[in-house]
Amino acid sequence: MLERVAHLLPSELTAVLARMPAKAQEGLEEIRIRDNRPLEVWTLGVSTFVSSSGSLSDNPEGAYKPSFELCRKLLERMTNHSVYAMEEELRRGFITVEGGHRIGLAGRTVLEEGRVRGIRDIGGFNVRIARDVTGVAGQSLPQLIDRSNRTIASTLIIGAPRQGKTTYIRDLARAISYGRWQSPQALGWSGRKVGIVDERSEIAACVRGVPTFDVGPRTDVMDACPKAEGMMMMIRSMSPEVLIVDEIGRDEDVEAIREAVRAGVSVVATAHAGEWEEAAARPALKRLLQEGAFARGVVLRRTITGLSVKVVDLSAAAAAASIATGSAARAAGHSAASPREPTVTARAGDSHAP
Repeated sequence: MLERVAHLLPSELTAVLARMPAKAQEGLEEIRIRDNRPLEVWTLGVSTFVSSSGSLSDNPEGAYKPSFELCRKLLERMTNHSVYAMEEELRRGFITVEGGHRIGLAGRTVLEEGRVRGIRDIGGFNVRIARDVTGVAGQSLPQLIDRSNRTIASTLIIGAPRQGKTTYIRDLARAISYGRWQSPQALGWSGRKVGIVDERSEIAACVRGVPTFDVGPRTDVMDACPKAEGMMMMIRSMSPEVLIVDEIGRDEDVEAIREAVRAGVSVVATAHAGEWEEAAARPALKRLLQEGAFARGVVLRRTITGLSVKVVDLSAAAAAASIATGSAARAAGHSAASPREPTVTARAGDSHAP
């Protein structure tokens, strides 16, 4: 995976990373660069520090420490030598570059009337490497279909960070758009018109409005657009049958999803939460769950054998029962089992990266 982002990195940093074992390079997911502090990477599912010789260790002592000058070069490369042109991205705390790779930023925030206007004195970078995986959603898709309307049911996908939510919904978008339903109950179904609202430019990785990932032949993308506004723009202008959006959670997202569902559009969305009771603890998600805005739910979790995909019934009654059961089980110190919760494990070629 290193070769996918090598062009973004200063040559001296690339040289250090290229000395890592080949397996670690292939499994690379995140590169964490901090000014004059140990170089850290996330690879093969674990965090580790990297020495100047490329050796890996849990101990930060002896790790390579990127200099201030290297960090300055890195920022210039990521912003195409124009930090001011990236003002909006800096305000959000990350930059998405060609290929869908996202670079998180940490430093001193600049405030204006109590709101973050940008980040200066940037001393921390998190390069998250995107990769496209075809078929990761295929095994679970038959459990998500809405037979009466010959499409996908509105679905909420949850998981902790780095569990593959973006990869999973990208593959769902592709399958729905092509009409690859993977179910004998869907024989003869055509693909559906899909609208992706890609606020962080990670799902489709558009360059000048054109997706660099294959998201399907019937898919339109609203790139770098706030989710709520983008959903309404899509409904008004592109008449999608399915809307796909990443990382919902704000009040305005709730109202946009309500409007989409009322308009007869299926909504597939992701949110950060490890379990359903955690999702229900977030006010915006709780309202959508209680209202039955989503008919299906998916929990993603990475395991040593691949990607675990749990599909649940999220009708209003089932969601309430699931959340109550999970909360009670956690209070008792037991793992929770949700009603009608088949599990699929995507193995080998179906594994993912963020």
